[in-house]
Amino acid sequence: MRIATYNTSLFRRAAGALLADLATPDNRQARNIAEVIQRIDPDILLLNEFDYVPDSPGSPSCVDLFRANYLEAGQHGQAPVRYPYAFTAPSNTGVPTGLDLDGDGAADGPRDAFGYGEFEGQYGMAVLSKYPVDAARARTFRYFRWQDMPGNLMPADFYPEPARAVLRLSSKSHWDLPVSVPGLMLHVLASHPCPPFFDGPERRNQRRNHDEIRLWADYVAGGARAGYLYDDAGGAGGLAAGERFVVMGDLNADPRDGRAWPGAVRQLLDHPLIQDPSPASAGAVEAARLQGGANVRHLGDPRLDTADFGRATGNLRVDYVLPSRNLAVAGAGVFWPRSGEPGAELTGGFPFPTSDHRLVWVDLALP
Repeated sequence: MRIATYNTSLFRRAAGALLADLATPDNRQARNIAEVIQRIDPDILLLNEFDYVPDSPGSPSCVDLFRANYLEAGQHGQAPVRYPYAFTAPSNTGVPTGLDLDGDGAADGPRDAFGYGEFEGQYGMAVLSKYPVDAARARTFRYFRWQDMPGNLMPADFYPEPARAVLRLSSKSHWDLPVSVPGLMLHVLASHPCPPFFDGPERRNQRRNHDEIRLWADYVAGGARAGYLYDDAGGAGGLAAGERFVVMGDLNADPRDGRAWPGAVRQLLDHPLIQDPSPASAGAVEAARLQGGANVRHLGDPRLDTADFGRATGNLRVDYVLPSRNLAVAGAGVFWPRSGEPGAELTGGFPFPTSDHRLVWVDLALP
């Protein structure tokens, strides 16, 4: 069974714009994204930066249109792929707090929302699956308040007290989606923490990114360590002991390079219940060499890079599929072909014709 995460960059600058783009079958970016997905053919797929648009009765959603017009239509000779099951839900992005969070004297900007966004749902998420998603048992943590995490890294003197009291931890949302696959129940733990950029000396985004990642580290540990957590329906605690899970998404944190808070993603990579299959590609090595720039100073293995952020930042490993240790890994990879290989035209550089991220996948051997 193949599990994948893909930051698609299918976000738009205005509410409803993605819906309009996906209503026709000829949007170039959406076709490229669909072709990448068809080439890898995952069984369960998380899409990051896929705008959330609330369903309108009698009208197709963004997820419906992307499946019907792009995934279920062969792109450039690829076989169609079908996902009978899908899950999406509201995001904190663009949801106004009514407070001046960034200290610019106004309370109506994208940085004043619970999660950065120019409109509600920008940079949202969706999960597509060939296996049933038990939406009735799904847990979401969109409303969990940052201050309710013990030992949190919220900057002490940056946010005014009214903001500290209401600010949510998740910049988009955190989802625990039970998926019924042959022989087991798999918990898909999906999220997209904020990037550790665009802040000041208080390092509020670096701190928030760390704690968004920490939520999953505590959640899968369960027991007393997760006792402080509460979901949007009021349920308390984390996963039960022995559950099988996969933590996945664009976590916006490289273990060695970039600007993430020290140790942010190592909370998962070094977790006793989590394994790291280290998906890699030869194309990432070639790209780092040809691009130069910040890549020359990077300490991490370029084989593991999953995103191309241009010469100034370089290529980083920020997208992850991390199974629990009680699952058997049969393979892993990053869709990053070398120059001249099939599909190389679907990656490109920065600015990007498809996405600045690459699809990351892990194969699991089912019992």
